[in-house]
Order: sequence, then C-alpha cells, then structure tokens
Amino acid sequence: MADFTILVLSGAYATSVAATLDILQAASTLAPRIKAARPTWRVLSADAPSVQLSNGMQVEASALPQRPRPDGSTWIVPGLGLDHAEMIATRLAQDDAQRAARALAAHVAAGGQVAASCSAVFLLQAAGLLPGRCVTTSWWLAATLRQWEPACTVDADRMVCADGPITTAGAAFAQTDLMLHLLRTRFGVALADAVGRVLLIDGRHAQAPFVVPAMLANGNALIARLVARIEAALPDPPSVQTLADELAMSQRTLSRHVREATGRSTLALVQSVRLNRARMLIESSRMTIDSVAEAVGYEDATALRRLMRKVSGTNPSQYRPAP
Repeated sequence: MADFTILVLSGAYATSVAATLDILQAASTLAPRIKAARPTWRVLSADAPSVQLSNGMQVEASALPQRPRPDGSTWIVPGLGLDHAEMIATRLAQDDAQRAARALAAHVAAGGQVAASCSAVFLLQAAGLLPGRCVTTSWWLAATLRQWEPACTVDADRMVCADGPITTAGAAFAQTDLMLHLLRTRFGVALADAVGRVLLIDGRHAQAPFVVPAMLANGNALIARLVARIEAALPDPPSVQTLADELAMSQRTLSRHVREATGRSTLALVQSVRLNRARMLIESSRMTIDSVAEAVGYEDATALRRLMRKVSGTNPSQYRPAP
C-alpha cells in the first residue's frame, strides 16, 4: 500500500506537481543511505492515464476509482494554478473536481489524512473538510476562503498548518514546505532534513515576508485605495482615524471592511505597507537600516527590527543581498 496518494486535477500547476514527485523521489533515493524506510506513492486522476498540467506539461496517472476504498495513505492535492475566486468557483464546479472532492471527503471519513496547498485548499473546502479547522492558503486568497468557509480559521501568515487529518500550505511553492512537513511527520526528521539539504530547500514557517500589500486588494477598490494612500504618505503614514475620516466612515466600519477583504486589521494593513517598503529599500539600495526605518516612519532601526521579527520572524539585514 502506498504511503502517499497524489491526486492531480487537469490543469494543475505543473511546478507544484513536479515538486511533489521530485521530493518523494529524492526521499526514496536518500532513505537507504540514512537507514530510513523508503516512501512509496501513487498518482491518481479522473483524467487518467495522461493528465494535462499547466504550460503544456503532462503527467501519467492511474484512474481515480469510482468508489475509492479506504487506505492508509496521505492524500495530497498539488496547487490548481488558480489565482482568483471566479476561476476557482468555475473549476470546482466541473465534474472531475466534484469527483475529487467526494473522494477526499470519503477518505477523511474513513480515517485518512489529506493535504493541499495554494488554491487546492479550496478543493478541501468543497469537500466539506474545513469547518472547525485552522488552515492556510495563498495569502491573497485568504479573504476569499474566509468568506466561503466562515466556520474555519484561516491563518494566512502560516506557511504550513496541520489540524487533525487536514494539512494545508500557502502559495504554490509552499508545496515544497508541505512535502517536507509530511515526510517529517510520517518518516522522521532525519529523512526530511536530508531531502531539504540535498535539494537546497530551506524550512520556512511564515508567508508574511512575501506579502505584497497591493495584491491584498485582490480586486477590492477600497483596499487598493487605502494601500495607495498609505504608500503615498510615507514616511508619515496616516492614522487609522485619519483614514476613516477621509472615507467618511467610523473606525469600526473601516475595520470591518478591511478585515472582510484581507483578514487583517486596518493597523496591520498600514504596517504591512510600511514593512513592504522597508524590505524593498533594503533589497534595492545601500541605505543603512536606520535610514530605511526613517524612510518608512519608524523612530529608529530598533523599532523596525522589532516589528519585522514579530511579523515575519526575520531581521531587516536578512533582506540585504550578499555583497
């Protein structure tokens, strides 16, 4: 019996599928060298035997059974390559996605475990597997997931989130973090660390350092306006009260709109814009950290360092390219 079942939908993000298979292959190759068990896997799809992926690529797969039998494998759904709500809704309404959702639901009902990253987390939502769970997904899709499944907790700052039989991961390349987590859980730290070292995959715990505030808008005119307003005002960002006054609404109403759209508070949105500008200045200029802090409205580098460590777990100097 396989340890992992990779469930691939037509059009899935090719990199996410390839990363899954390559990491498992690396683990299988390295396992004997460190005296660990070899992981085994199978690839299933409703479009077997050949599944078309993004960018014209394809992968071979066995047919998804009409009535999947209970098994002890962890079912993994690589990212679907979808970046906004309309695309996700259309894709999940298709017959093969509905079949996949039913198969995932049946697997969990029989005591199995499932995992997904990026937009594939919405397939778990379609399967009814997220209520009462803490999950993550691509940071720009987090607000949509909150709206579609208010009974779950969406922690978009997390790279990987495991809650009971459900494991989820962030944006597409978080599939690598997801796979290392699954290897670590099922086969031990030694094998997961060996794969990470050989493939040069760093363990990442948060998506926060990668958030681009302008993309948090995701089509929301209010958030786009707020981000533009805050960016234009730096190094003197407007207060939450000033933003509310300019929009002719109360702080509470503004906060509700911002949280519904981004999952963050208004103050967190302001801080995100400032930190993003700071990161860009550190990466692209020779400015000292003190000068960068001043340019985004912090009193000194200590305040900037403290906030970066709190939000993303990193120090400002870690964004500076090596000389």
